[in-house]
Amino acid sequence: MDLTILAKALGAGLCMGLGAIGPAIGEGNAVGKALEGMARQPEMAGALRTNMILGCAITETTGIYSLVIALLIMFML
Repeated sequence: MDLTILAKALGAGLCMGLGAIGPAIGEGNAVGKALEGMARQPEMAGALRTNMILGCAITETTGIYSLVIALLIMFML
């Protein structure tokens, strides 16, 4: 196997692996805190759910960016 192909695969794998850690921790924290808030004030569940989903969508963009970079590493370089 060519060394450049191996380096591309390793770089893309590291990019996705490290790029997925941040969103996973952030989303887990956001969902946990939102559930705590819903348990304490059930009447605010709608607003908390909306804000949680918006925050998770924004957090997930980091994972999508790392996917784009991994694809660029694999196919463009």
